[in-house]
Amino acid sequence: MTRPCTKKNRALCAFALLAGLLIPLSDAQCTAYSGRDIMVRVDECPDGDDRISELSMTLINRRGRQRIRQVVSWRKDYGKDTRKLMRFKKPADVAGTAFLSWDYDDPDKDDDRWLYMPALRNTRRISGEATNDYFMGTDFTYDDMGDRNVDEDTHRLLREETFKEVDCWVVESVPVDPTDMYTKKINWIDKEKDLPVKTDYYDKDGHLKTYTVDTVEKIGGFWTVTAMRMENHVEHHTTLMTFRDVRYDTGLKDSQFKVNALSRGLRR
Repeated sequence: MTRPCTKKNRALCAFALLAGLLIPLSDAQCTAYSGRDIMVRVDECPDGDDRISELSMTLINRRGRQRIRQVVSWRKDYGKDTRKLMRFKKPADVAGTAFLSWDYDDPDKDDDRWLYMPALRNTRRISGEATNDYFMGTDFTYDDMGDRNVDEDTHRLLREETFKEVDCWVVESVPVDPTDMYTKKINWIDKEKDLPVKTDYYDKDGHLKTYTVDTVEKIGGFWTVTAMRMENHVEHHTTLMTFRDVRYDTGLKDSQFKVNALSRGLRR
C-alpha cells in the first residue's frame, strides 16, 4: 500500500520526487511509437494512386568520372501492390532499355521483375539471387528499388536525434530471412514527413553503403524526394538521382505496365 506524504515521511517523498526528476528517460521511452509503428507510418505515407517523373542518374566512380543517364519513370498502385516502369532515354548505349517491376505487399510472394535490352531484343526476367545484383551500374540493387513489406524485417527504435536539422526517429531494421543480402539497416525517419532521410546498409562484412535524401519538396500535396544519393563505401562509387516534372494521379493505364509493352516503347 502506498503511504501518504505525512509529516513523518515527507523527507522520503521529497527525495523520491527529486530522484524521479533527475533520472532521464531514454529517447525510445519518450515516444509512444514502436520501431514497427514508425515503419508502418513510412509505408502508409500518402503518395497518390500513380506518378510520372523524369529522372536523371549520375554515376560517379572512385576516380570522379561521371556517367549521366536520363530516364522516364511511371508508377501505379493496385491496392497494396505497386507496378513500376523505368525507361532509359539517354545516352544512346542504354536508350530504350526498360525495367518493369510488380511489387507485392504479401511478404510470402516474390516480386516480379523484367529487364528489356533493345540491343538484344530480349526481355529477361529478374529472379532469385539476381535481385541482389546492382541495377544498370547504379549503387541500388534490384531489391532496393522494390517496395519491401514492413514485416519482412523486425524493427527496433534506437533513439531520436537530429539529422540535417530534421527531427528523426532512428530505427534498426533486421531482415527476418537470414539469407538476405543485408544483415541490418539503420533508418533515420523524418518525424514530420514520415520519410527516410538516411539509411545505413550493413552486410556480413560491415557498413556497405549509405542512402541520403538531399531535397524534399511538396508536389501535388505529397512530400516528394527530388534528390537522393547512394554511396557504396566498399566500391567507392556513388549514384545521384534527381527528379523533375513530377506529376501525381494522372490516370495511368494498366496497359503501360504489361510485360509485352516493354519492347514496344511508351509515350509519356
